[in-house]
Amino acid sequence: MVTGPFYVEESRVLLPDAFRFVFARELTRAVRLQNFLTLVVVEARQQVEGATVSADDATLHELAQLIGREVREVDPLGQTDEGVLGMVLMDADYEHAMLVINRIVSRIDTYEFPIRLGIAISAACYPTDAVDVESLRRQATARPVVWRGRTQASDRH
Repeated sequence: MVTGPFYVEESRVLLPDAFRFVFARELTRAVRLQNFLTLVVVEARQQVEGATVSADDATLHELAQLIGREVREVDPLGQTDEGVLGMVLMDADYEHAMLVINRIVSRIDTYEFPIRLGIAISAACYPTDAVDVESLRRQATARPVVWRGRTQASDRH
C-alpha cells in the first residue's frame, strides 16, 4: 500500500485533487509522445431508504481494491469529486482498454458485495474520443460501456 498526502489511507487510490493533477499530466505526456490514453470511469450506486445514491467511501474503497488487482501499478487509480473512481490507462487505445474493462467486469461479477450495488463502467480514449481533460472526462461519463446491477449473495439464484 502507498501512503502519503496524495492517497486515500491504506490504498493506492489517489485523492480527487491528486487524481486530477496526474490525469492532466499523463494526458499532456500522451499528446507530446503521440500515444493513446484511455480514461475509465467506474460509478457505484446503492439503495439507501428507497433512493439511489452514490456509493459511500467504504464501498468505493472496497471496489478500488478489487479493481486495483486488474490494472497495472503504473496506471493511476483515483477517486473523483463526484464519488466515482477513475483510471488512466496509459498507452492503451479503446480496444486494449476494453480488455482491461472485461477483466474488471469478470472480477466484479464473481465478488460478493455486502450491499446491493449498481456499477457502471464508462471509457473514452485520447485522441479518438476527445483531446483535452474536460472533454475526455465528459465523453467517458456520457458513454457507459458496461452496466451491472449487483445483488447480495442471498438474492442470487
